[in-house]
Amino acid sequence: MTPAVGFKGVSKRFGPTVVLDDFDFEVAAGEKVAILGPSGSGKSTLLRILMTLESIDDGIVCLHGETLWRRSGGADVEPRPQHSRLRSRVGMVFQQFNLFPHMTALQNVAAALVHVQGRPRAEAEETARKLLDQVGLGNKLDSYPARLSGGQQQRVAIARAMALKPSVMLFDEPTSALDPELVGEVLDVMRSLAHAHDLTMMVVTHQLGVAKAIADRVCFMESGRLVEEGAPDAFFGNPQNERTRNFLRSVALA
Repeated sequence: MTPAVGFKGVSKRFGPTVVLDDFDFEVAAGEKVAILGPSGSGKSTLLRILMTLESIDDGIVCLHGETLWRRSGGADVEPRPQHSRLRSRVGMVFQQFNLFPHMTALQNVAAALVHVQGRPRAEAEETARKLLDQVGLGNKLDSYPARLSGGQQQRVAIARAMALKPSVMLFDEPTSALDPELVGEVLDVMRSLAHAHDLTMMVVTHQLGVAKAIADRVCFMESGRLVEEGAPDAFFGNPQNERTRNFLRSVALA
């Protein structure tokens, strides 16, 4: 079966710093993958490449078997007219919620449908109402971000990302900006949406509880390479790599 996401021989550098080093990685359609690793390990760069916020220097990146990036020595091997179409199949939720402060929750979710897809405002707002209801915010349609808790703002951000019906959802530290008591409500939404929509999910996180709650597979990255991966029970219960064990110990003590 064709993977939803594929990296083959991908390298990425920022000046002299190697962020991804001949990186191979696949995510199956419908799979939920958590990616752990120290700062600078390259994990967030994976998401930014899939969002076309960053390019690559070498290798191939595919979405659902179609080429998103194919580069050698920093130059495109083939034209990329498909970027916009493929990019529309990917949604992303950031650590900082990035909501428009002058828009209500309803307007924040509807905006992409109006301005990206060109849908009539009334139709877009009806879709936004349904999505906000799905994330438990049907009673907050007219609330501005400043009047919402952090957990509520992140749920609006998730609904906004879902509005364009992505097949792949990316989460970059989605709960790290939240107070601990608000993490659970966002995790509940992530889990319910993942199963209701059969989404492929990649979740970059430092929070072990998030990885345990969401993932079918947990991966550990360091220095632009995949060090270890496995099912959550095996990964957390019996990590094989010493670097993984040290990382898990340090995070657990933080």
